[in-house]
Amino acid sequence: MTRIAVVEGDGIGHEVIPVAQKALAVLHPEYEFFPVEVGYGRWEQTGCPCADRDIAELKTADAVLFGAVTTPPMKDYQSVVLRIRKSLDLYANLRPVKGDGFDIMIVRENTEGLYSGIEEIGPDRATTLRVVTRAGTERIVRAAIRLAQQRQGKLTIGHKANVLKSDVFFRDICMAEAKKTGVSYNEKFIDALGLDVLQHPQAYDVIVTTNIFGDILSDVASYLVGGLGLVPSANIGDRYALFEPVHGSAPDIAGKNWANPIAALRSAAMLISHLGDPEGSVRIESAIRRVLASGTRTRDIGGSAGTREFGDAVLRILGKQG
Repeated sequence: MTRIAVVEGDGIGHEVIPVAQKALAVLHPEYEFFPVEVGYGRWEQTGCPCADRDIAELKTADAVLFGAVTTPPMKDYQSVVLRIRKSLDLYANLRPVKGDGFDIMIVRENTEGLYSGIEEIGPDRATTLRVVTRAGTERIVRAAIRLAQQRQGKLTIGHKANVLKSDVFFRDICMAEAKKTGVSYNEKFIDALGLDVLQHPQAYDVIVTTNIFGDILSDVASYLVGGLGLVPSANIGDRYALFEPVHGSAPDIAGKNWANPIAALRSAAMLISHLGDPEGSVRIESAIRRVLASGTRTRDIGGSAGTREFGDAVLRILGKQG
């Protein structure tokens, strides 16, 4: 039996993830879903946002459907997302941005860089160590190359090698791996790349970059499709996989039935494709597009529908398709 761990997390995760879970249940009623509670809300109740037993539970799942967690800027608070990514070794963060005339896959290294978690805070100085390793770089660029070979065959390496020596290291390894495989590649400074992606999105296929640069670039690129409420992601490792919307927990709108569930639904679509059902993934995307075409939209994209109303419309179409 296929087991899916469901992590709603905090904020709007409690609203968008149930919609995505219901979509998965319509397409795969044989799936077994089980909840795992982590996040800031859990920390407020117990003093621990994510325990060892929670990690152990996640490792029993065939895939994880993840919502969003609040990470307060507190010295003694450990990021739940970073801990899960490292514990499950989810080194490849895949963030697709697809619209009329363009189809971009941003491949973000997910376990190193400025999010390596090696930090010190003192009274007069705070230090965050940026870690870029050969092993980490080789495996992320190889993942990006495999995707490029399955797609248009074009790879862009995003970096800041003109300023950062660690990015010289990252760039050179990426270029060497691309040359080995014969895949077509180019390189761009990440700041120029952020602008050019917005101006010429059709010029890009697969973009590989380091952790924080990939985080920022994918948020910027979401502008092309209407914002963070529409963009999904996959966190992939050699053994485990976790799927989550790119957006955060949005505590300012939590509980108001305003959140856009599209990113969560698209994350569910990536999940079932990963589990061997690409047709189901297409069905979810088709249902989303039909609902949008009908004029039903949430507030962030110019409509008035609530999270539940939009989700129910998608679920009705999925039910009829079946």
